[in-house]
Amino acid sequence: MKAISALVVLAIIFGCASSKTEFGMVKVLESEAISVAELVVRMDRSTNSQAFTIKAPLSAICQNAGCWVQVPKPDGKPLMVRFKNHFTIPPSTPIGTETFIHGVAYWDTVSVKALRHFAEDAGKSMEEINKITEPEFKLNFEGDGIKWISEKSKTSVRDEK
Repeated sequence: MKAISALVVLAIIFGCASSKTEFGMVKVLESEAISVAELVVRMDRSTNSQAFTIKAPLSAICQNAGCWVQVPKPDGKPLMVRFKNHFTIPPSTPIGTETFIHGVAYWDTVSVKALRHFAEDAGKSMEEINKITEPEFKLNFEGDGIKWISEKSKTSVRDEK
């Protein structure tokens, strides 16, 4: 009987957690979102970190803990989004899920160790991980809030130039 009770409690806890569509420390406002293409344009002209809300589909998710995601940039390369204070999203979140992510964009050199760690988290093979031999200077994003969009709440992206 205790085992059945424990299973019911776990089902309730995990059932509620899986329906959550907003994570992080800030309320993400869809109305402030810009596209990743616009983010790239704005950051190309700046060496300072800047706060943005972006709208983008997920292209990769940390499979160990859900502590980072990637979204596609216009050049086909991923934009790495690490979550501030290491909050997480469910690793089972489907690739392609449309999201709004609030955070800070900045340029930084990512070490070989970090790049290999991210590749391992993404489930890459040892062969792929071992090919990482150089640090990369790239655009990064530290998210402090993420929200899935639902069919009821879809809005257009505001592209300002």
